[in-house]
This record gives sequence, C-alpha cells and structure tokens, in this order.
Amino acid sequence: MNLLDAIILGIIQGLTEFLPVSSSGHLEIARSVLGIEPESGFYFTVVLHGATVLSTIVVFAGELLKLTKGILRFQINEETSYLFKIFVSMIPVGFTGFFLKDRIESLFTGNIIFVGSMLLVTSALLFAGHLMKGRERSIGYFDALIIGIAQAVAVIPGISRSGATISTGLLLGNRKDEIARFSFLMVLIPVIGANIVEIFTGDTFEGDVRIFQLIAGFTAAFITGYLACKWMVELVKRSKMIWFSAYCAIVGLIAIIVG
Repeated sequence: MNLLDAIILGIIQGLTEFLPVSSSGHLEIARSVLGIEPESGFYFTVVLHGATVLSTIVVFAGELLKLTKGILRFQINEETSYLFKIFVSMIPVGFTGFFLKDRIESLFTGNIIFVGSMLLVTSALLFAGHLMKGRERSIGYFDALIIGIAQAVAVIPGISRSGATISTGLLLGNRKDEIARFSFLMVLIPVIGANIVEIFTGDTFEGDVRIFQLIAGFTAAFITGYLACKWMVELVKRSKMIWFSAYCAIVGLIAIIVG
C-alpha cells in the first residue's frame, strides 16, 4: 500500500460509512482493484472507522453533550434512558469482538465474491425495511438489543452496519428518523474501543501499512466523513431505502462476476 492508496481508501470510507452500502465491503473491493495485500486490511479498516467515528462525534457534539448531562448529574430522565439503550445495543458487538475477533479478521482477505454475496444480503435487508409500514414505535430496550445484534452481524464485510441496523429498526416498527439517529450514535463506543485495543496490542501496524499511510488514510476519512455525515444523515432519513437496495444489488453482482 502506498500513500495514494491510503488516501483513496480513506475517501471511500468517509463517503460510504454513513450510507447503508457497507463501507467495509467497498474497502475490500477497492483493495482488490488496487492490488493491495489483504494482510493489513483489518487493522487499517479499524483506523479508518476511528476517523469516521471522530467525524460523527464532531457533528453530533451538541447532542452527545445533552445525552451525558443526566449521567453527570446522576439523574434518570429521557436522555439517560436513551443512553442506556445505546449501552444495551453495544452488548452483542462487544461479545463478538471479544470472543470472535480472529474469525472476524479472517474474513478480511480480499475475497470479493464473498463481499459481493454479502452486499446482496444487505440489498435484501434494505428492501425488506423499505416494505415495512406503520413505523411509529419508539426504540425500547428490547429493540436496542435486536438492533445491536444486527450491528454485530454487520462486522462481516459487505453487510452494511447502518443498513442492517436501520432496516432492523424499521422491521421492528421504529420511526425512520429515530432509528437513523440511533444507528449513527450506537457505533461510537464500540469502534473507539476497538481502536484503543489495537493501539495497546500494537497490531495496528501489521502488514505493509506504515504510520504515515495510517495518518493519510485517517485524515482523508475524517474530512470526507465529516462532510458526508452532515449531508447524509438527512439523506438517509428522507430517502427511500429501495434505491440503496438497488445500488447494493448492482455492486454485489458486479463484484461476484468480476471475482
């Protein structure tokens, strides 16, 4: 991987993280096209996700501050209840990361046929969410757990995290605006935790990735992620999921054919 490759991958991560099209799947396809060795794929992906998480924190800074006020004041109110639901949603992905880390890493091998197949699964999820009617329920603790399970499944490259969580919420009958907001906020702590683990274990620099490439990819992902987040949050809430479903189906089929 060279500096230009790192920047390209960072831009792809930033642009695709906030749409239900699987940023990890697009990264795997881009690596295959660019001829990048897969050994460094998982760790570099963690760093790029960290960049887009930071951009999410910047965009939602005011809302995050509001959510934490109740905790700091030891008050139980609507904000703290919402925060507890986010913590509940993190349980499945925490379990997956702790017990299945090696299995997850083994999926990041540049197998674009597998990625294409998972994009077809994402397409089906988005289509099912689009067909769901009567979306008026608020997110409860059980909903948060089920949505968290969807997020855990979405560690598979090609399964869109936002697509899986938003579609699951819609299938549960949750409001689209509320589930979109919940989907973007629930990923913050798990990805921050994954980055901290990789930093302290020293595994982040495995393969052919060097520090300046990590910095370049991180910077590109943060800048494009910040711009994309501000624009695409509203786009996800207002757009019909069927268009994202069609896009994932087309890209998935192309990936399978090319692979």
